[in-house]
Amino acid sequence: MKVIFLGTNGWFDTDTGNTICTLIETEHYDIILDAGNGIHRAYGRISGEKPVFLFLSHFHIDHIEGFHILMRFRFRKGLTICGPAGSREILGVFINVPFTVPLADLPYPARIMEMPAEVASLPFPVEPLPLRHASLTLGYRITLEGRTIGYCPDTGYCENAVNLGRSADLLITECAFKQGQSSETWPHLNPETAARIAREAGAKRLVLTHFDAANYRSLTERKESEAVAAAIFPATTAGTDGMEINL
Repeated sequence: MKVIFLGTNGWFDTDTGNTICTLIETEHYDIILDAGNGIHRAYGRISGEKPVFLFLSHFHIDHIEGFHILMRFRFRKGLTICGPAGSREILGVFINVPFTVPLADLPYPARIMEMPAEVASLPFPVEPLPLRHASLTLGYRITLEGRTIGYCPDTGYCENAVNLGRSADLLITECAFKQGQSSETWPHLNPETAARIAREAGAKRLVLTHFDAANYRSLTERKESEAVAAAIFPATTAGTDGMEINL
């Protein structure tokens, strides 16, 4: 199993990277976490010979803007978009005229499933849990090939984030804020709270992603937050676009 960080920015693209998207390559499936502009790096990596599952956390534009290039891919074994309640209605508008090519007109089969109502229909174990953000946001716990990945995108500290990362081989969390920053009205993680979640969850490894592009203007600033988190949870890495991890 390989995890590739295709986009690690939050909010907008800059020289530090594209907006959030992560690819998990497994023997039988290709799994995409969120559809920011980083998804363009999946072109050429995904052969289309395996079913593709895209897990959408919420509908903020930096997590869905990559849907505009779905027409570029050839997912011959099909694409399943798994998102929060309301995904069919909202994506039925967004992935449609006049904004882009309609889902029904893509050159491969595509469908939308809503979580958690339809999670039992997935061909591998997935646990979706709501997180603490300004709008309904799901995190996911995915188990495949004897490995577990916890994914906690936009969120403040919460019990569900810890549960998603429980004993995970890899925990991926957002890190929009820098050390000491926080907001009750717009919840996000800083390096301290991300590391706290990983430590309390007993995760084996933590990767930080979704760095607010207006807040983190250089990769050096990411490394500074990596050091802050590593003082609490040593097995911490600040993600960068193109970074790969073998599990």
